[in-house]
Amino acid sequence: LKGAGPFTVFAPTDEAFAALPAGTVDGLLADKEALKEVLLYHVVAGAVTADQVVGLTSADSVEGSPIAIAVKDGTVYLNDSARVVTPDVMASNGVIHVIDEVLLPPAD
Repeated sequence: LKGAGPFTVFAPTDEAFAALPAGTVDGLLADKEALKEVLLYHVVAGAVTADQVVGLTSADSVEGSPIAIAVKDGTVYLNDSARVVTPDVMASNGVIHVIDEVLLPPAD
């Protein structure tokens, strides 16, 4: 993600990581390939701002799996559960949307 981009990152809060089941973070840190898949599942190619996100029903992650997008009562949800809590944090190589839950790619 240090490249020129642009990228859109759905970045979980520290509280989102803390809410994962016990041992999940340690397990990911021990399995670099699984960690890479989880991290890349939070990234979409291109700079997708909030006004664009609300018009989408899904977006393909850099990991390869789609992320479902829905707007309910004016709030954007990813995969029906993760909520965008801070949209449009602009970065030099894209945009960040802070979310309240860690997204896990679908199991193969």
